[in-house]
Amino acid sequence: MKRREFNRCLVSTLFGAVSALAAVPAAHAQEFPSRPVELVVTFAAGGGTDALARALSDASRKHLPQPVVVLNKPGASGGIGLTDVANSKPDGYKLALVTADMVIIPHLGLTKTTYESFTPIKQLNADPSAITVAANSPYNTIEEFLDAARAKPETMQVGNAGVGSIWHLAAAALEDKTGAKFNHVPFNGGNPAVVSLLGNHIDAVAVSPAEVIQHVKTGKLKMLAVMADQRVPGFENVPTLKERNIDLSIGTWRGIAAPKGTPQPVLDKLDAAFSAAAAEDSLKQFMAAQNLGYVVADARTFSAQMERDNATFKALIEKFNMRP
Repeated sequence: MKRREFNRCLVSTLFGAVSALAAVPAAHAQEFPSRPVELVVTFAAGGGTDALARALSDASRKHLPQPVVVLNKPGASGGIGLTDVANSKPDGYKLALVTADMVIIPHLGLTKTTYESFTPIKQLNADPSAITVAANSPYNTIEEFLDAARAKPETMQVGNAGVGSIWHLAAAALEDKTGAKFNHVPFNGGNPAVVSLLGNHIDAVAVSPAEVIQHVKTGKLKMLAVMADQRVPGFENVPTLKERNIDLSIGTWRGIAAPKGTPQPVLDKLDAAFSAAAAEDSLKQFMAAQNLGYVVADARTFSAQMERDNATFKALIEKFNMRP
């Protein structure tokens, strides 16, 4: 065979091989998913995040040819589950139900896995922080509450869900914006903090409206303000901080993310399925019953939220020396 003919054959062979390799991701995307998709919840079963994952799994049944199977991998405030998903093969078969904790715990030294190890797919929820006091509290407005905190620094006891938790950060952000100085009281979760408030052992909590709504409805607690851009459904009579000239909007969120490097065609399939699932009445009704904020956002919007909160929480953790 002449050299020119040999080179032509070699180029043709190489081109064919490259074309075949390029076709592999496309073929994978067309058949995806051919087996169950794992959705890792980074907290124990029974909580709000776990319940949302299972409701989403049910709502996804008719929008994917394979089931979404929920797996709980708690530990290190969510760090264990996040690291497991981040280190998995980026093929769409292992996803994480992520929360705002993913942009908090790296700055607390609890994990080296950051939000940049993931590709967001869909945001499903957002809940603001709110300042809530006992019904017999002398404070009836957020102004009265903050004035009292400024008058006697570090005596106003504000409960949170643990050092460095989203609700601790929310209260710290309120301090930072207003010049108030609280005595932060950590609990093992938002619910124990609310129980302590009901017993008049602390002055206030900075948890979400969902965690106090039943007690507000029965008249045992009263909410002074929400840290949101708009008033919260069910609490239409409660002002936002922004209405009171305090430029602060902060809270938690939940959504779906895949390991970085997941092929775009696979992400597109997942996005379409979860968008359809999020529109199901069953999921909307579940979230309403659980008093979870129904907020659906696309990957770009969700990614921007992660980036903003990562910077905000990093600065607060450093300023208030929250890292152990």
